[in-house]
Amino acid sequence: MLRTLRKYVLAPALTLAATASTLVVATAPADAAVVSVQVKGSLPARTGAANWWPQTRTIKNKQKVTVTCKFTGQYLRGNVRRTAQWDRTLLGDYISHAYVSGNPNLPTCAVTPPPPAPAPTAPAPAPAVPAGPTGTMTNEQFLAASIGPAQQSQRDTRVPASVTLAQAILESGWGRSSLSANDRNFFGMKCVNNNPGQYAAGCKSYSTQECNATGACWTTVATFRTYNSPLDSFRDHGMQLKSLSRYAAAFNYTNDPNQFIAEVHKGGYATDPNYTTKLVTLMTKYNLYQYDVAV
Repeated sequence: MLRTLRKYVLAPALTLAATASTLVVATAPADAAVVSVQVKGSLPARTGAANWWPQTRTIKNKQKVTVTCKFTGQYLRGNVRRTAQWDRTLLGDYISHAYVSGNPNLPTCAVTPPPPAPAPTAPAPAPAVPAGPTGTMTNEQFLAASIGPAQQSQRDTRVPASVTLAQAILESGWGRSSLSANDRNFFGMKCVNNNPGQYAAGCKSYSTQECNATGACWTTVATFRTYNSPLDSFRDHGMQLKSLSRYAAAFNYTNDPNQFIAEVHKGGYATDPNYTTKLVTLMTKYNLYQYDVAV
């Protein structure tokens, strides 16, 4: 007697297992690859392949996520590589491949992100620079508010935005120093002979720490510039580095922020012998290099 062999195919169910450190997704469209990758550094997932698309979620450092295909989008310098590749996750959002450990051979996405808005018929005005940081922000808010002014300073003066951000964080204590909170001076810019310069509104005395080459430090009183707005502080900082001859050597390294700040330090910007090390540590810890712009 002939027997008919019937095959039954059980469609795979979508499995989502999430913990504080791991995200595992077990299915994908039939025409896509399924690759489990691990991110390096806290990484936002977005609705499209660029940082200006809305964020859908945050993927934690070393968290695993399943990706299905690749798409060419915004070029970024991340913790792993520099690339314009973005990976589409199984949930349909996108992560920058610049932060993905490993380099799987993914197919090109058949489904692309929604198209950008049509270009205006008339030339668009230059984007407004944000108002800048204040002394009442969290660290995250302070950094976010400082990116625009730092990038504008880089366009105007070629001072890397990563350097400006690190100096603002260190000099102002994330905007919480009295000099920053009260007088919007985020870089410890001093008055010389009671001259506030082109961008400052006046001068004011504050206690400060000074150090010598041996590392010995002491408290003294110095006169610092005061500003009407945070943007004036960022402008003054960039223009001083650009215009003073003792910092000229730094501008041979505008594409190397670590060496740039080393040359600024040599030029006498700060008396702290560990100043360069502190700034490079900040730039590395918060990946401030990603905010540098092409000029």
